[in-house]
Amino acid sequence: MNFPTMALPSIFESSTTFSLHERINSLTPQTVPLWGKMNVGQMLSHCQVIYQQILGENKQKPAPFMAWMLRTFFKKSMVNDIPYKPNLPTAPAFVRLGQEFDFAAERQKLKNYITQIQELGPEKMASIPSLTLKKLSAREWNNLIYKHIDQHLKQFGV
Repeated sequence: MNFPTMALPSIFESSTTFSLHERINSLTPQTVPLWGKMNVGQMLSHCQVIYQQILGENKQKPAPFMAWMLRTFFKKSMVNDIPYKPNLPTAPAFVRLGQEFDFAAERQKLKNYITQIQELGPEKMASIPSLTLKKLSAREWNNLIYKHIDQHLKQFGV
């Protein structure tokens, strides 16, 4: 199968899935963030939200005005190949502060989601609209997803 050429590692390739799994496996319940307010369990749960939305398990949408703002003013920076900066605001559907999560369970769930999305492939991903950004190409999905998880793994030093 031919995958689209992407500037960031392709979430549709097993080598990227393996690399992300290895980085996630290097986390421990005691891993502390280099910035931000989330603990490692909250971060693992937070990172699952986009996968849950893609797979239809989470249908929580932002308010219509906020969705319009994101599509109109922020979509380009969300789906390009430039890494996110630390401490960006978090959409309410993604907030995990004030909650505690089972580290091992959240780690495994996130790894399972990463594998599921890889197995969907670029063509299927391009057919799934984002709850907020609407239609995305496979490359845009790749960038959005990879940048998000990479940002949070870097936040925890891996």
